[in-house]
Amino acid sequence: MEDSNGAAAATRSRRPHVALLPTPGIGHLIPMAELTKLLVARHGFSVTIITLAISASTAQATLLSSLPHSVSSLALAPVPLHDLPPDANIETTMAVAIVRSLPGLRDALSRLRSSDNLVAFVADIFGTDAFDVSRELGVPPYLFFPTNLLTLSLLLHLPELDATTSCEYRDLPAPLRLPGCFPIPGPDLLQPIQDRSNDAYRWVLHQARRSWEAEGILANTFDAMEPEAANILQQTVPGRPPVYLVGPLTQSGKNEADEGAECLRWLDRQPKGSVLFVSFGSGGTLSMAQMAELALGLELSGQRFLWVVKSPSDGGDASEAYFTVQSKEDPFRFLPAGFVDRTREVGLLVPSWAPQAAVLNHAATGGFLSHCGWNSTLESVKAGVPMVAWPLFAEQRQNAAMLAEGSRIALRLPRAEQGIVSREDVARVVKELMEGEEGKAAHQRVAELREASARCLEEGGAAYTALDAVANKWKATN
Repeated sequence: MEDSNGAAAATRSRRPHVALLPTPGIGHLIPMAELTKLLVARHGFSVTIITLAISASTAQATLLSSLPHSVSSLALAPVPLHDLPPDANIETTMAVAIVRSLPGLRDALSRLRSSDNLVAFVADIFGTDAFDVSRELGVPPYLFFPTNLLTLSLLLHLPELDATTSCEYRDLPAPLRLPGCFPIPGPDLLQPIQDRSNDAYRWVLHQARRSWEAEGILANTFDAMEPEAANILQQTVPGRPPVYLVGPLTQSGKNEADEGAECLRWLDRQPKGSVLFVSFGSGGTLSMAQMAELALGLELSGQRFLWVVKSPSDGGDASEAYFTVQSKEDPFRFLPAGFVDRTREVGLLVPSWAPQAAVLNHAATGGFLSHCGWNSTLESVKAGVPMVAWPLFAEQRQNAAMLAEGSRIALRLPRAEQGIVSREDVARVVKELMEGEEGKAAHQRVAELREASARCLEEGGAAYTALDAVANKWKATN
């Protein structure tokens, strides 16, 4: 008689199984983890999430351990990265780490193919080189795209843009107009493509070319955010992978530890819609000088605020904490003298981390000063909270431009002079969001998008239907 473990293994082996390879970084893992929950709960899949050694962190371990029993994870062995230059940026580091991990990935997928009904392999944007391994083993490769359609359109058009443009993109004489997308000025385009002589640019271009090889692209967005781009990218184009809008996928589920957080109790005592939430995401940091101007600008605005304070970046690199998702021991010591005491009645400072989704969904929260990372943007939209856009790196500048001028749910700070946004500009834009006419318009628009995002995720909604189409295609794979 087969024991219970054997029966469970047999049941798992009959289920359709999907392997996912997220790009390093907790912000990339979160939406892929949400995707796995839907595949398990709604479609009966089992899933393996494969991670790289470079992405190991307490936050990642906590997230992986919270997933359903039908979701397993395995970490590939560390690969040498010591030969990369000290100033190698995150795009180069991630791409090289994945390429050097391909032998380990091949072994892992081979074992899964032998033990499970492996029907699909899904890689995040910097994992397209893994398509070779997937196809070699007869497993269809798909691309999970964790951000918006503007960035996806840029990626798909980048090979053509590279071939037809001689100057740096920041020097383009007019904003870049991609089909159905809000025109983006050259300086606001994706940060790693701003210097075409840099390794980061070559890697992004490489991923852009390989993204066309996917069997399909699952994008974490929804049509109301970018309706014209959604219409164009969902059309059938020979040679281009079909695009499935499966978002907004954001972290879900209540956490008892979150509910007991001091900042939520503080919010309970604040008037409805009166608090500006300030956070730069899991990996974003400011310079010490900029941190001081932000503090003094919040004070000058006179608005209530809840600020997740992180230690400043030592060398001014805003992505310095990307892989570690950690702050130094006491970030408050970097704040201007007297600031904490002077703002005690109107502000709350939280070191390093806060339960962001719970904060955004609290009735007292009326605005979000954000780095415009896509996870944070979708969480803000789903909570119906408008933003002050303060982009730092990656695709955040073009996100900020699109959210301010396209979707009109954010107010954008002026471009920093000498790299520093002044306290006066911080105060003016924060006050406008919380009290002004532009802020009211942004509130109204984000409320409309909140309703649209909820409809997408309901049974019969666009995201629900799109994921059904992908899942049914995978189930038909043998």
